[in-house]
Amino acid sequence: MKWLIASDIHGSAPACAAVLAAFERERADRLLLLGDLLYHGPRNDLPQGYDPRQVIELLSGYREKIFCVRGNCEAEVDQMVLPFPVLAEYALIPLGSRMIFATHGHLWNTANPPPLSPGDVLLHGHIHVPAKERFGENWYLNPGSAAIPKENSPQGYMTLADGTFRWKDLAGQEYDALDGAEM
Repeated sequence: MKWLIASDIHGSAPACAAVLAAFERERADRLLLLGDLLYHGPRNDLPQGYDPRQVIELLSGYREKIFCVRGNCEAEVDQMVLPFPVLAEYALIPLGSRMIFATHGHLWNTANPPPLSPGDVLLHGHIHVPAKERFGENWYLNPGSAAIPKENSPQGYMTLADGTFRWKDLAGQEYDALDGAEM
């Protein structure tokens, strides 16, 4: 199974459309969204093409393929307009003998880690910066932001297939990878 992992769309219709185009181009099976889908948040400027209604329409066409966790900008009203669950604080995804703890990052992060076994992966968005780093006996991974990247990082996403994580910009150009054998 191939996953496309994205975070922090923040209501940007062009960024959402680019993520969905990447989903099709990558021929992914599932789309894992790490929160902050519709609202831009009080600390961010409006992203290019801010149009939450259009984002709802775009994502709704993929509702059977989307797996989502709640970001700090999601509210119950967002669940009322989106046809897939968006309010789970985290999801556990098996990765061979490891587990991926997928969350947004505002509650669970490297400073406040969830219960993890050695070798497990903490996967979150929230900070808008791609990451691949060890912490203790675990890995922390972040796809960055699809709409409002920070620290000169690209607008991007990750894929997970055959135990390998790949970081790509929205045009599909790979710029980093982490093979399961390295983990």
